[in-house]
Amino acid sequence: MTDSNGGERDSLAPVIPLFGRRTEAPTDAGEVTGNDDDPQPWHATWIAERAASERSAARAAHPATGTVPVVAPAGQDAPAAVAERILLRKLRTRSLSLREARSVLREHDLDEAELEGIIDRFVSLGYLDDAALAEQLIDKATSRKAQGRMAIAQGLAQRGIPRDVIDEALDQLPDDEAERALEFARSKARGLEGLDRDTALRRLAGQLARRGYGSVALSVARRALDEASAPPRHGVRFEP
Repeated sequence: MTDSNGGERDSLAPVIPLFGRRTEAPTDAGEVTGNDDDPQPWHATWIAERAASERSAARAAHPATGTVPVVAPAGQDAPAAVAERILLRKLRTRSLSLREARSVLREHDLDEAELEGIIDRFVSLGYLDDAALAEQLIDKATSRKAQGRMAIAQGLAQRGIPRDVIDEALDQLPDDEAERALEFARSKARGLEGLDRDTALRRLAGQLARRGYGSVALSVARRALDEASAPPRHGVRFEP
């Protein structure tokens, strides 16, 4: 940035919280004590304090919640600044994997160094985290979609999460694949009562396989259909 006399002047990017006031850099060196001989000049101290504050805030919340500060880069019309603002906007509404974030940035006129610089900064601030994203997606897949491991792994891979991260996240799941498959099969078996046994078995096993329960689909389907067709049990009544 140039001043009114045509000279060069340092420009620092401001920190813009999503909520609250804008934190500005000191505009005059005279506002902060120190001198040119100080090995830790005022602007270096300010930058270090600002970075520490950003890291603390980033650890406290995920960017998709809309509660963490974001960095607005200097040169607001530069391609890197535009790309970063767009990426931040997407992260406020949906978590992204590193591969998805790179795809967003590659839509802009950035060289590889600029792109990876943005990615590295977002990772360091906690805005991008493949392991955390994998945990979120697995929780949703098991609690809301009733999916098995195969379907979960495929879904995570489609989101661009690396294989080693997927395997590590799936290792944290309890060994209850058959129980979850049976719960899903029971919820579907009653709707197949009008079909002959072979057709019902084929359809229910297919539904289980599509949910990612391929290894237990047939046995679980048989058990669920057997339970659905069994006569209701009545307790034994003892009369005096």
